Amino acid sequence: MSDLQKYIKKRKARDTEFAKGFDTGYEQFKIGVLLKQAREEAGLTQEELAVKLDTKKSAISRIENHAEDIKLSTLEKFAHALGKHLRLEVA
Repeated sequence: MSDLQKYIKKRKARDTEFAKGFDTGYEQFKIGVLLKQAREEAGLTQEELAVKLDTKKSAISRIENHAEDIKLSTLEKFAHALGKHLRLEVA
């Protein structure tokens, strides 16, 4: 376990407010990172992807940096524009 993981575990144990929001916030952060990585792997800039999705570059930035409450239909369009398929898993 890394020092960061140890810190997070201890902080979650002693701070209920931190614990409540951490997992949700982390999941939203991961979604944004995954979307950005997929865009970059496809060789597209935010501007180029925005054109494909008929939206603005700022909308792509917002999705990649603040992925909270993103619609499933938006994720599907994002993936399709990158030539990918969206796969959702409940574990």
